[in-house]
Amino acid sequence: MGEAPVCGPAGGCESVASSEYSTVLGIPVAAFGLGLSLVLVACAFAWWRRADRRPLLLGYGLLLLATVVAAYLTYLELFVIHAICVWCATYAITIVLSLALSGLALRRG
Repeated sequence: MGEAPVCGPAGGCESVASSEYSTVLGIPVAAFGLGLSLVLVACAFAWWRRADRRPLLLGYGLLLLATVVAAYLTYLELFVIHAICVWCATYAITIVLSLALSGLALRRG
């Protein structure tokens, strides 16, 4: 919407959101995260409804890729932009926890 993100007292979101790394091909990185989240919810729902492992495997693979991307973006925040976005860090933690939970689900069968 063209406004700075609300970040609370910690600050940093404005710096991250206005950096050159906040978009890929003109699309905000957050839009990719939202798209990923929607696909992951669809995978979880399909796995739950059908008891089919394929959606779980797809979700796990996407989460592996998302973990690598989240690690890279966190590196950029810490060492290049020198600002921490609370929303970004929370999302990265959520991705890693989701990867662990889907790994447990795959292991249990």
